[in-house]
Amino acid sequence: MSTEITPFEALLQIVDAAGSQSKLAAALGVSSTAAWKWVQSSKRLPAEYVLTAERLYGVSRHDLRPDIYPRDYPPAGKLGRKRRDSHRLCEAAK
Repeated sequence: MSTEITPFEALLQIVDAAGSQSKLAAALGVSSTAAWKWVQSSKRLPAEYVLTAERLYGVSRHDLRPDIYPRDYPPAGKLGRKRRDSHRLCEAAK
């Protein structure tokens, strides 16, 4: 059984954790109207607020925006290592 939630459910979780749409809006530095539109119209959090919301409310970026942060994306440490390794290979080839 999958425990993944939809982006809309994740959005509702951060609204609940914040206490209200207005409090979420204040925490993210936007108008209450903007937060209302996220919940009522777009049904997801805009990308520029995902990392802050994750830090403030503990709801995973993967749940908030799986289109941007897929669960199968390699961890940041592994990406950095690959880049360094390929750089070393290029240097060695010179």
